[in-house]
Amino acid sequence: MKVAVLGGGIIGVTTAWFLVRDGHQVTVIDRGDTPAAETSFANAGFIAPGRALSWAAPGAPALWMRSLFRKDAPIKLRLRADPALWRWCFGFLGNCTDARWRANSLRKLEVCLYSQRVLDTLVADTGLEFHRRSDGILYLHRDQTELKLALEKMRLLTGHGVAIEVLDADGCVRLEPALAASIDAIAGAIHCPGDESGDCNLFTRKLAELAAIRGVMFRMDAKIENIVADGTTIVRVETDAGAVTADAFVMALGSYSAVHARRLGIRLPVYPLKGYSVTVPAGPQAPTMAGLDEANHFAWSRFGARLRLASGAELTGYDTRPNAAYHARLLRLARGLFPEGGDYDNPECWAGLRPMTPEGTPIFGRRRYANLWFNTGHGSMGWSMACGSARVTADLIAGRRPEIDLAGMSLEPV
Repeated sequence: MKVAVLGGGIIGVTTAWFLVRDGHQVTVIDRGDTPAAETSFANAGFIAPGRALSWAAPGAPALWMRSLFRKDAPIKLRLRADPALWRWCFGFLGNCTDARWRANSLRKLEVCLYSQRVLDTLVADTGLEFHRRSDGILYLHRDQTELKLALEKMRLLTGHGVAIEVLDADGCVRLEPALAASIDAIAGAIHCPGDESGDCNLFTRKLAELAAIRGVMFRMDAKIENIVADGTTIVRVETDAGAVTADAFVMALGSYSAVHARRLGIRLPVYPLKGYSVTVPAGPQAPTMAGLDEANHFAWSRFGARLRLASGAELTGYDTRPNAAYHARLLRLARGLFPEGGDYDNPECWAGLRPMTPEGTPIFGRRRYANLWFNTGHGSMGWSMACGSARVTADLIAGRRPEIDLAGMSLEPV
């Protein structure tokens, strides 16, 4: 069967990989000049079931409201006359009950754990190298009370397969010596030894090369202008570089899935969540283990000779422009934790959009059109969920039953 995958990021490329493995003739369409040129370009690099807790939690509405009055808030709601934003916000509020938070978090966790297993198999089969580190992620706390609250929440995940280790400040430094310079600011940490990190962009580009060898055609520099339907069937995708026909189509366009779906009469509960990162040359005392400063929502990962710094969650529409204040904040936080951690005078700054659903769970399956499948809405967990989501999508297209329960994540059948 001929399958067109719309989107050449981590979700689209992994989907193409599993489809071509199933024997399909696959074409990937993307407006970028290379795979992983947008959302997958410079993210934090976490492959982290330990971060599966849904953002829609009982205390979240107060956090978002406080952000309206803080210019430097790492999590920021920017109210605007955008009906899609207001629909998303009301959907988010509706998921901020304890029962829904638990259900959504466990759904996210199942996808993450499954995806990690699928990634393990893929790497074993291909030998892909992407600066993968499997020694866990350190979730750092500066306040003892906040650490205790975090442990209370983590009990939901530890009861379903996530291992944790609680550390004091000395234990943090033993695990990550680069924190020695800032030990006085550390109350403790939660170490999730099963969490990992790796360069999402590098992985995506290398997997795309292997997929091309297997026969996947990549139509890059092709901006999607129209998706043409005939009744309940999609017949072609029109781009500024020509039309692409196929028997089946997969929408893996991240935040832009909602835009293109709306033109087909489908309303997806996906809205962009803007994030920021800075990449610097690693210094003589750069951290080796990935970590997160919980108080400041500041993440770091080491990719060989580079140090990635990431933060920010802005509901600000489809604006991808860099923000000098956010990037300066990242560098300031990095200097505070790791004074000799990197060459902070030579930063590479980036901003990108995460496709977020109110629940925090991804979207699979079909709606309205028999041959249009969705694999989108992964929020900040796209790298964590990519391989599993791709396998799920390939299974659905093949008529196989996925290995995980899609309750609450699957669109209504056609």
